Amino acid sequence: MNWLHDISYLFGGAFLANAIPHFVSGAMGRPFQSPFAKPSGQGLSSSTVNLLWGFANLVIAYFLMVRVGDFDLRAADQAAAAGAGLLLIGLFSARHFGRFHGGNTPTAP
Repeated sequence: MNWLHDISYLFGGAFLANAIPHFVSGAMGRPFQSPFAKPSGQGLSSSTVNLLWGFANLVIAYFLMVRVGDFDLRAADQAAAAGAGLLLIGLFSARHFGRFHGGNTPTAP
């Protein structure tokens, strides 16, 4: 049963990582890609939509990490599972959104 908790923490870490750019973009008043844009994940959504989407991701991360099992940041397997989720969705996001913001092919000034 412990491995089911680790899977939950992995997805919790992924939702936490996904929450950050959406919530921050929304709080800064900037549009950003979201699943609700046209085309989905490529077009820009309003800052309000992104703030709400980021908050929803935080709530999901909370339930997956805090309400499932007894998440302990000092437990190596639990921290590694959450960290792997953060890293995997972070790498995906860097590559995916880098196409739209120049992050994949930076140019010298």
